[in-house]
Amino acid sequence: MIWRLVVLGGVYILFLGAEGSSREGRTVTFSRTQQNESQGQGRARQRRDTRSSSGTPRPFHGPPFTSCRTPLTPDEHRVLDDNTQETGFNGDDGSHVILTWVGDGTGVALVLSTFSAPIDSFMTGGSSRLYRSTDYAKSFHDISHRINHTFIREEFEVSVGPGSSVILTADIPVVDHPGGIIFTSTDAGATFKFIQLPFHLAQRITYHFLNPDYLVALSIDGGLWLSLDFGAKWTKVHDGVHSFSWGAGIDMFLSFSREDTVEIDERGDLVLKRTTDLGKTFTAIHENIFSFGYIGAFLFFSVMEDPRSPRVMYFSSDQGETFSRALLPSASTEQFYSILDGDVDMLFMHVDNPGDTFFGTMYTSDDRGILFSKSLERHLFEGHRKSDFTNITSLRGVYLTNKLDKDGRIRSVISFNRGGMWRQLNKPENVECEDQVKNCNLHIHGEHSRRNRIVPMLALSEPTAIGLVIAHGTVGDSLSSSQHPDVFVSSDGGYNWRGTLKGPHHYSILDSGGLIVAVETKREGQVKTIKFSTDEGQCWKSYNFTEQPFFFAGLASEPGTKAMNVSVWGFRPEEDGQPMWVVVTIDFQSLITRECNDQDYEEWLAHATDEGDLKRKGCLLGVKETYRRLKKKSVCRNGRGFVVSKKQSPCLCTREDYVCDYGYYRHVNTSECVRQNAGNKTLELCLNGEEDELLTAGYRKVPSDRCEGGFNLQLAVQTVIRPCGVKPSLGPPPARSPSPITHFDTARERLVLILVCAGAGVIVLVVIVSAIIAVKGVVQGTSSPVYRFSNLRIQDEDNSITVDLESATSSNGTVCPQDSDDDLIE
Repeated sequence: MIWRLVVLGGVYILFLGAEGSSREGRTVTFSRTQQNESQGQGRARQRRDTRSSSGTPRPFHGPPFTSCRTPLTPDEHRVLDDNTQETGFNGDDGSHVILTWVGDGTGVALVLSTFSAPIDSFMTGGSSRLYRSTDYAKSFHDISHRINHTFIREEFEVSVGPGSSVILTADIPVVDHPGGIIFTSTDAGATFKFIQLPFHLAQRITYHFLNPDYLVALSIDGGLWLSLDFGAKWTKVHDGVHSFSWGAGIDMFLSFSREDTVEIDERGDLVLKRTTDLGKTFTAIHENIFSFGYIGAFLFFSVMEDPRSPRVMYFSSDQGETFSRALLPSASTEQFYSILDGDVDMLFMHVDNPGDTFFGTMYTSDDRGILFSKSLERHLFEGHRKSDFTNITSLRGVYLTNKLDKDGRIRSVISFNRGGMWRQLNKPENVECEDQVKNCNLHIHGEHSRRNRIVPMLALSEPTAIGLVIAHGTVGDSLSSSQHPDVFVSSDGGYNWRGTLKGPHHYSILDSGGLIVAVETKREGQVKTIKFSTDEGQCWKSYNFTEQPFFFAGLASEPGTKAMNVSVWGFRPEEDGQPMWVVVTIDFQSLITRECNDQDYEEWLAHATDEGDLKRKGCLLGVKETYRRLKKKSVCRNGRGFVVSKKQSPCLCTREDYVCDYGYYRHVNTSECVRQNAGNKTLELCLNGEEDELLTAGYRKVPSDRCEGGFNLQLAVQTVIRPCGVKPSLGPPPARSPSPITHFDTARERLVLILVCAGAGVIVLVVIVSAIIAVKGVVQGTSSPVYRFSNLRIQDEDNSITVDLESATSSNGTVCPQDSDDDLIE
């Protein structure tokens, strides 16, 4: 899955989340660099020495390894020649091309080519061309006339939604135009409809994740606009909006400024709202919002009580009906939070360390998003606020990332149980380190390396290609930028690796893992060869797909790994010296013609290692999973109808399936969870002045763990602790119970009743002032310290009702008197 990075302000929340099914792997942008264009006009003589022009040593090759190379037979070469098509976009001077796949299995691809006038030129605007393919990028037709040859905004790309919906946004000046222009299509670009907007877009239009007719847009003046008929009619539903997000169903969240303008220095004064009826009515959730986001089933937001205070995180797992402060370290204005990944069961959260350290601490949450446990220290998060954190989607529970150790070196670690434990990667089976290397492990290049142009691609895995992982890495004591990155492959989700290709490559997974293709990245020179493997990278064959090499820009294939064809994009100089975009599409379906049968598959037990208890072999998060997957030696087609097949069987529970519950910690020398010191203030951290009674044995099952039987919590001693309760959303106080009898079940509630009665007696017995002082001193001396926020007052715009949370009724319907914060904080 493709994950996005959203920077949400001074204490930043960086959100690495799926951008939605409409964008998942569908869009690829290819660019011509000035370096490559100059190479096309003439190449300088290569330097003789071993240092680059910048004075830094040239990268050296890592430990050697060998992989199988098999030549193509003449018949195979002829078949591929007959099924390779090349298209040249003659006369197209676009500096960027954006390829977007439309629909699922339609074979339709749209290519937008744009040329923008340089900022320092006397020209304004630019030009665009739109191309369409209906045969999986084998051929393209210019359809620019269908959008009236309009200049399209490159940064908004080709926006595709559910089904076959497409939106293009025209690039027109704001001055002298009342609103922007979009072109919409419901038939994958076969036809387009011209629509004049009543506003100018501040960002690309957002689809609803299921209904393509529901569109949301933010205007440059902070207006939030909604369309329920795929853009034909628009209605403004709110002003002063800073950001918004779809929630579950048709729920929508937004943050706004009461002044209807959102300046960067005013952030922290935003209000978070929710609508459940597509903008007809809104309910305020919280004020003092700095930023917010939505991922999986969790709504999260950071709150800044005042400009000098650190931000704190709140989470809600019920669409904002209730929310609680996350038990996480607060962050200063120089720090940030980052949501690395999340689903309905849990979240991965990175909390930045103070200062420019380029690392922080990773935490994992419980299923409520409240209790966070430390997962990994010194987690790398480099200067551009990019993380190497990667979800290995080809096997459940596997995550890969890099850490910055105390010696200043970057090392890769992998977790096979959703962040419960991290360890270094095993040395590839066909690679040996030199004797002077103390620790020989595989280290994977991530976003940090890609941004520094050390590698062209990140680690690749797909849910349909079970266990398959392809990544760039180096072998040794740590990740090395001075060592040439090579390509490594794992067939079991990251437990074991092998070197497969020397040097950096672009790679792609086809036919649900039955076919891998790769093109070597050459900084100097042109490409004409593609490599492919039918056995998960054990052996490779090479095919020269063109007689006229060109400068390589990238690979593209239909998302979902079902396709059997891949497109190689690049450009070559024309006779007039101008570069021409070229795409070569190779269809491997005619080469691999046999459909797979039952004999081509084998059963494979995931997470099966020789470590630990043999009875629990393959157990992960309480389940054993046995997959039906293709044998490496089978050369056949999975086909478009291939569906991942697996069998699941529950495992007996052990302590490994549990984490320590709130108020407990795992003892250093045992696996038992031990109650924390009652004086620990974390236990008393309070969100709203109320506390909940929690009966616990000290253990909580790991989120998404499905073990059965085994470890019996009933044998553990159950105790009562009082963590802070769930904070209610803003709204009118709940009605009091009509029952004339109020029950006080806990010791604290009985204490409150005693105090209330004592207070009544005090009013009657005014003369015994000294006794009142004595009682107050006793109560304060025996009560636990409670931390809470100051009064939160939210002004509801719609009905002008001010809600004071501190004067709201308690959970049992009894009105509680107000106490001073000074009396409660010690």
